[in-house]
Amino acid sequence: MNRYNGMISSDWSQCLSPNGPFDPLMYLYPDLTPDLTLIFNAYTSNEITLGRAIGQVSAMLPGWPSSDQLDLYLDACFETYVGVPELIRWCRQNKILFMVNTTGFAAYFQRVFSRRLLPSVDVVSAQSKWGFSKKSDAAMDLIELQEIDDKPRNTAAIARKFSIPDQRIIVMGDSGGDGPHFEWGATIGATLIGSMTKPSLRRYCSGRKITISHRVGHTYQTGEPVSTEKEREYDFRSVIDILAAAIAGKRSAP
Repeated sequence: MNRYNGMISSDWSQCLSPNGPFDPLMYLYPDLTPDLTLIFNAYTSNEITLGRAIGQVSAMLPGWPSSDQLDLYLDACFETYVGVPELIRWCRQNKILFMVNTTGFAAYFQRVFSRRLLPSVDVVSAQSKWGFSKKSDAAMDLIELQEIDDKPRNTAAIARKFSIPDQRIIVMGDSGGDGPHFEWGATIGATLIGSMTKPSLRRYCSGRKITISHRVGHTYQTGEPVSTEKEREYDFRSVIDILAAAIAGKRSAP
């Protein structure tokens, strides 16, 4: 018997949380904020590869922060959108594999789950350039992500490992950096959810005739500045109905 009824593979930064993957570095090294912001925007808009972006970040840092330094950031700034912990718990209770699949750093998630800042998830796929050698005491599997194209590869590998049917896979993301993940999801008939959807994801999908199944949270217009206030208005417990319908094989209109 299959251990899971289905799975959701979701981006994290600005998708389930208002934080960005470089936010801990900006907090600890505030003088680097303008450069880090430019690099983040470049790779999420598919202008440069993730590998090149991480190389640029590594070259400008005095060193990768320690776990104690990262904890200073988490103590001051850790946040999710409303209802995200409840969504994770619901997935676990209903045997839906929850996979965080992100260009964020492994170090961040090692500390978040070790410190029980979130309910446990099954799998984290994250950038391994900054991580800690000591194994997290969280129960999650941690798998390596080097490039944006690793998102679909990692989701596919986990789905195969647990024999999860394609039609019971849900992919969620916010920006063009999630484009290859959505493109793969479209080829297998997965449910695609745009969360806090950015113009870069819309452009990627429209250029390849990919239909986003659902959009949740605030949808950004071209040129619109990021508004965490608008993002915080959405309650992610509402995603539960979308997941339940997808797992049951029912498709509603976007």
